[in-house]
This record gives sequence, C-alpha cells and structure tokens, in this order.
Amino acid sequence: MAIVRKYNATVEEIKNPLTDIFSVTFSSDKKFKYLPGQFLHLALDDYDGIGQWPESRCFSMQSDPNQAQLKITFSANGRFTKRMADELREGKEVLLKLPYGDFFQRGHNKHNCVFIAGGTGITPFLSLFTDNSFSDYTTPKLYFGVRTNNYNIFSKELDLTKMINPDFDITIVNQDQRGKLDINLIYEANKDSVYFISGPPVMINNFKKYLLDQKISSEQILTDDWV
Repeated sequence: MAIVRKYNATVEEIKNPLTDIFSVTFSSDKKFKYLPGQFLHLALDDYDGIGQWPESRCFSMQSDPNQAQLKITFSANGRFTKRMADELREGKEVLLKLPYGDFFQRGHNKHNCVFIAGGTGITPFLSLFTDNSFSDYTTPKLYFGVRTNNYNIFSKELDLTKMINPDFDITIVNQDQRGKLDINLIYEANKDSVYFISGPPVMINNFKKYLLDQKISSEQILTDDWV
C-alpha cells in the first residue's frame, strides 16, 4: 500500500483554456511520489498539523510520475472547484496529500486494453500514456468524448503518447458532431478486452452496467472511482 504524504505545494502555473476548465501545475520542495492513475486530495485552507485536515477535493494526477512538477485539470462546476477557480493564483500555497488509488496497479492483461474517457476524465489516463511504462501495452485504444473540438485541450499530451506507443489507436468523439460516446459501439469493436473507464459518475456507472450485462467479467472493467 502506498505511503500517503503531505506536501506544501506552490501553484506554478494556471491555464484557463475554456470558461469552466482550469489546468494547474504545482511544485514542492519534496519530490512528488505517485504512480500513473493515482489521485490526490487538495486543500485550500491552512492546516496546523494537529487538528482535522481541512476541507479537500480529489483530483487525478495528469502529469507522469517522472516530472518534477505535478499537474491537474478540473472543471469548475461545483462549490469547491468554483472556489478553486476564484482563489488559485500563481504563487499561492496549497496543501496536497498523495498518493491514493491503484487504477493501473490492479492486475490486468496489457494486450488490447480499451481506455474510455469523458471530458476531464482523461487526466488519469494521461499520467499513464505519457509515462514510459505505456510502451508495455500492445494495441491499446482510446475513446475520448468531448463536448466540442474546443474541449480537446490535451492534443500535446496525446501526440506524445504516439511517440511512446506507436500502436496506440485514438478515437476522439465530438459530442456536437457525433453525439456522446456509445458503449455499445465500443463493445462491439472490442469484445475481448480490458476496459478502463474514467469520466462523470453517471457515465462510469452506465458503461460498467452495460459491460456487465454483456457478461464481461468485473475483473476486466476497471473504473476511476477515487476509492
């Protein structure tokens, strides 16, 4: 089990490519230690080291573990994330606890893996796709659903993945042109696969239920549930 550490982190950069989407890069005096697919807890308020940990929110690490700095991307659609959008600025100190989760550390066959991501749900996948360990996967596929082409803000990272794994097949589905991701179509094209699913909770639950109904083993359906 991973050792969870507390980090006093500094906001190094904030990007706001779309009205409701923010990407934040953090640095720390201590090296961030985590594995692809893991997540953190972020707190905005001070912590005296004695009392209860302040209110926090979970975010998947987007950067690969070899990077000195850590990156997350979030959508400001809830009370805490809207507070983050208002309060975070370059140079601000925040508190992080990590790592949590074992998304890609659970035993799985690395052949014909299918990665299904909705919106910012792609971030835990990026921490794997941009890590050298992704070269161990054979014929992986990504189905990435975005509202419009403007919401595909991860083209730089996805271009890098093709350098790490040239066999990587990427399908981007723009909702305004082709509708939402269709789990039936994905399944029909990939019946003998391990499925990784990350995105809005409703999408995760519906896609998992569909695959289970098709008699896919629960061990072949891995979801990013932040548990």
